[in-house]
Amino acid sequence: MTRRVVVCTTQSEAEAALVVGLLEAEGLSPVIERSPLRSVFPVPIAFFGQLRITVPAEEAEEASRLLRRYDAPPSPGPKVVPLRDDLGPLESAIGYRFRDRGYLEQALTHRSRAHEDGKGAESTNESFEFLGDAVLGFVIADLVFEEYPQSDEGQKSKMKASLVSYTALARVAESIDLGTHLRLGRGEEKTGGRQKPVLLADACEALIAAVYLDGGLAAARALILRLLAPLLEETRARGLSVAGAGDFKSSLQEYLQARRQPPPAYRIVDQAGPDHDKVFTVDVAAAGQVLAQASGRSRKEAEQQAARRALEALREGSVDLDDAARR
Repeated sequence: MTRRVVVCTTQSEAEAALVVGLLEAEGLSPVIERSPLRSVFPVPIAFFGQLRITVPAEEAEEASRLLRRYDAPPSPGPKVVPLRDDLGPLESAIGYRFRDRGYLEQALTHRSRAHEDGKGAESTNESFEFLGDAVLGFVIADLVFEEYPQSDEGQKSKMKASLVSYTALARVAESIDLGTHLRLGRGEEKTGGRQKPVLLADACEALIAAVYLDGGLAAARALILRLLAPLLEETRARGLSVAGAGDFKSSLQEYLQARRQPPPAYRIVDQAGPDHDKVFTVDVAAAGQVLAQASGRSRKEAEQQAARRALEALREGSVDLDDAARR
């Protein structure tokens, strides 16, 4: 039996594929060997665990020479150092360094990329979205419970809904430039997937799951509070009552009534996506002019976010209702 020599070890599926492609292009015979999984979490994470790229012993020297072309310093013998890091900036942005980068890579992998790479659903971030949504919901519910012990269940629910909404998560994703790091297929890339709010919100949930799996609940909670801190402060700074927090439609109506203006009117301007994953775009108008526009996974969410943006525009003075009335 031919003896094989390890020329590269990694926990990254993408890096392993890159190394194999490079060696095969030079006529060598690399094989990816997988060590037993280390994770005990009940979610599909088939490719986590160490990946080793081996070649026949007689090819080891040539394989090592080829891999040394990368800009890392060469190491003695057939062992090579990891390829250039492209996830460090994201780790810096979120304030968390992964022990197992595989979790982060899966959180960034959209199904379009997995399909092109010939991998199954277990290598996409979809199961991570489910887990991240649950972790996020628990952490925010706990926070609201602690901060507003006297409010009733309905008030707590409204506060939580405003902080875990699709629009809020898309804003968080934009703040850490998450779209730049997404692993997308060519089709999704061409249609602007890195800027799509739905993909950004989903990836944000998946990122939370990745930190939870890698570092536990305490690490995930710290991440959530860090990323959502601006939204929490923004809500508090508005001086909204707990009952009104998250119910931006009621707040907008009260704002307009206090200024003797007619109530706002909402209109669906677009619906996109399949029935099970539809995105609604809504605008809100008052005094004869459109105040704001927003999108959401339901008409209700889109209207709430449009009302939130309208309130921000009115309070910042970028919209003048009195001027609209005069016209």
